Amino acid sequence: MGGMDPRKMKMMMKQLGIKNEDIDAKRVIFELENGRLIIDNPQVSAIDMQGQKTYTVMGEAREEQGGIPEEDIKMVCEQAGVSEEEAKTALEEADGDIAEAISKLKK
Repeated sequence: MGGMDPRKMKMMMKQLGIKNEDIDAKRVIFELENGRLIIDNPQVSAIDMQGQKTYTVMGEAREEQGGIPEEDIKMVCEQAGVSEEEAKTALEEADGDIAEAISKLKK
């Protein structure tokens, strides 16, 4: 349907009972098994077909690795005087709580 007029396309979709609306989204975040996929300033469309909604997301994506942010690991390293691996382990055990991780490592 590459050369079809967008207005005609909308009219055809409406006749078929398909509703299409643009969504004003600032960011879309997909929670993945090992991190997150983030799309800033996306173009998001919602298509409602017989009560079933489908979302289309377009834009530049960036990945964030899961787990503890690198800045938090470095802060714990500096404050507790330990290696990055020890800091990461302590942060994971403290569910990301920086103060708790530092406290445990200084004992």
